[in-house]
Amino acid sequence: MKDYKVIAIFTYASEYTVLRHLLQQAEIRFIFQNETMISVLPFHSNAVGGIRLMVHKDDVLEASEILNNLNNPSSLRIV
Repeated sequence: MKDYKVIAIFTYASEYTVLRHLLQQAEIRFIFQNETMISVLPFHSNAVGGIRLMVHKDDVLEASEILNNLNNPSSLRIV
């Protein structure tokens, strides 16, 4: 775990469903820490620090770019 860096924190699993797919497509090494805990006890999300997206240090730049593109409203379009 020392080779992984936290680049985002989420409250609920539904917030990162699309992001998970994009990271898998790009073959980025990542882990969602506390994911199971929040699934079982969703109202304790803030108490445990949320669901942390941890990315391997070699993939941080690419993962950050994907995250920024996803958060940019101009990249979203109705199909």
